Amino acid sequence: MTEPGTAATRRGERGRTVPGSRRLPATHGSLARGASAPLPGTLFALALTGGMTLGPGEGREVLFGRNRPEVHVCLGEDDPQLSRHQGTLTHRDGSWWVSNSGRLPIRCAGARLLFRGEEPLPLDTGYTPLFVGGSRGREHLLEVFVTGPDGDRPSPRHGDVTRPPRVWVLTDQERIALVVLGRRYLLHEPRPQPLTWKQTAAELAESQPHEGWTDRRVEHLINGVRTRLSRDGVPWLTREELGEPVGNALNDHLIRALMASTTLVPMDLALIDAA
Repeated sequence: MTEPGTAATRRGERGRTVPGSRRLPATHGSLARGASAPLPGTLFALALTGGMTLGPGEGREVLFGRNRPEVHVCLGEDDPQLSRHQGTLTHRDGSWWVSNSGRLPIRCAGARLLFRGEEPLPLDTGYTPLFVGGSRGREHLLEVFVTGPDGDRPSPRHGDVTRPPRVWVLTDQERIALVVLGRRYLLHEPRPQPLTWKQTAAELAESQPHEGWTDRRVEHLINGVRTRLSRDGVPWLTREELGEPVGNALNDHLIRALMASTTLVPMDLALIDAA
């Protein structure tokens, strides 16, 4: 932070400044496209109203929040649900860290929620989007980019062959059982939950009365898929990873992993209609 009373800390319409920083206009392109700076570890922070870039230095801080005159990057200035000082980006021990000073949590990478009073989280090199929920379902995005050792933007790769996602092979029986189990997810219902073994078996028995569907058979098939994915490195598919009580969490993570990899897609719902 700059010392009070210096020209660099005068508070005005554009908010606070830091010595050595540079303003990013609201028209600046998304940091998801990358950013470059001659000094590794340079921070870029950008919201809808603009942002700033700042080189590394022990104790340097970038404040963000709703109160434009008091922060360096204004986030959600027209949304009273955001805090005036929502959070801080701090450089220490050679890395940039994000901490939360606001009433609402900050959603970080991997859907990790960072709450006020928790220890700061380190920011990886490259692009990190930070989200804060607001009024009437709004979400406010603070884009953060930390330059790496080369300080270069990612190179365009227009002509490269698209890398396909990892898709797992399923038998016909496994696929239709998973489609029924995860029907609510494939239908994009809000806050979906997997069906129980008994519910899944009952729906399958109704659509395929001669296939011998039971809840034990459904459980055996689904657990087999979950074991294969876990062995292939997909996390949060075992009781040891989740701890007790497990509830529906194992099947919830399984269905989400299969959908994220496009092993299961909404078009698979046609298998139920065709049965």
